[in-house]
Amino acid sequence: MSPARDDMRPVFMIGIAAEMAGMHPQTLRMYERRGLVTPGRSKGKTRLYSQADLARLRRIQTLSESGLNLAGIERVLGLERDLERTTRRVRELERELEARMQEAARAADAARRAMSNEIVHVRRTGALPAVRVQPVIPAGLRPVPRTPQSRDPRRSS
Repeated sequence: MSPARDDMRPVFMIGIAAEMAGMHPQTLRMYERRGLVTPGRSKGKTRLYSQADLARLRRIQTLSESGLNLAGIERVLGLERDLERTTRRVRELERELEARMQEAARAADAARRAMSNEIVHVRRTGALPAVRVQPVIPAGLRPVPRTPQSRDPRRSS
């Protein structure tokens, strides 16, 4: 069995559990009625506590000694449970996000590789082109040389 499963296995009777937790057995019964701890039961209906139950009882005792009443202890334990659940969910989401980011990176790399076969790289040199290219301007759009006294025949004033 794994250590986590051993911690959850109920093995201690109420007297032993109370002694190990430093509490009276009646206190354990009251905590059970309030829902602060849920011991297992044997076939004969005897309460059996696990290592995890003992750790929870010790946590309850610490909170009680710090001045919290049972309602405050219930609230703190509920918040701790919610925090643990939320932390697990955040870890799951982080793992999922990491997997999606890796998948997106692989897809981007594949797209880059596919495009690199289609792109033709042309190296430019500083030399002039081999053939001189003359600009071609249609006749009607050619600039008319102007002298200071001449008028543009295209304009009518």
